This record gives sequence, C-alpha cells and structure tokens, in this order.
Amino acid sequence: MSGNANNLRTPLKRARGLGSAKDGTGHFIWQRITAIALALAGVYLLGLLFGLTGADYHIARAVVADPLNATVLVFFIVAMFWHAKLGLQVIIEDYLHTPLLAGAAHIANIFVCALAAIAGVLAVLRIALQGA
Repeated sequence: MSGNANNLRTPLKRARGLGSAKDGTGHFIWQRITAIALALAGVYLLGLLFGLTGADYHIARAVVADPLNATVLVFFIVAMFWHAKLGLQVIIEDYLHTPLLAGAAHIANIFVCALAAIAGVLAVLRIALQGA
C-alpha cells in the first residue's frame, strides 16, 4: 500500500479522492433532535386528541385555533417531515447505487417532504388565523 501504516485507504480510493464527507455526525444529531421533538409534541397532541373524543367539528376547530395548540401542531408537522426527509435520505444513500436514480430519489424526497410540510403548516395556519 503505502509507507504510512495509519493510512487505511486503498490506492484506488486515494486516486479517486473518496473518503469521509464529514457530514454524518450532524445528520445523526439532527435526526435524534427531531425524534425527541416528535416524541414530546406527539405526547401533547395525543392528549389533545383524546380530549377531543366525542367533540363536534366546531369544538375541534376551536381547539386547533388556540394559539398554543396551533404552535405545537406546526412544530410537530415541521419536525415530522424533517425527520422523514432525513430518514429517507439515509435509505436512499444506503440502497440506491445508481447515481441517476439516487439523485432523482433525493430530489423527489426533498420536494415531497417540503410540499407536504408546507401544506400542513398552511392548513393549521388557515384554521388558526380564522379563529373558532
């Protein structure tokens, strides 16, 4: 290989310049942060949902229109789709080896998650801003 015993890269890897992208730790941390955020907001929203058992449409709409509940819902939606985007990104990187297909899947992942998050946030904001 080479004279340096600490260098574990093969000659082909050295020639191609392949190595660590130094991005995995940040991705790992953000995925864990969004998971914790989802767990906390999810417990709150489950309690809210069980509290709405048997309620009619107008009461449910008024509960969603409450500023605290709307804020938690928006936070949950953003964290959920960010977490989904991160998780799907790892799956695409691990299992799609064709560069064109992987690139298209990454772009689709970003756009679908972003559009779904925007639609969810706008739906909650529409209810919250119109009031009960």
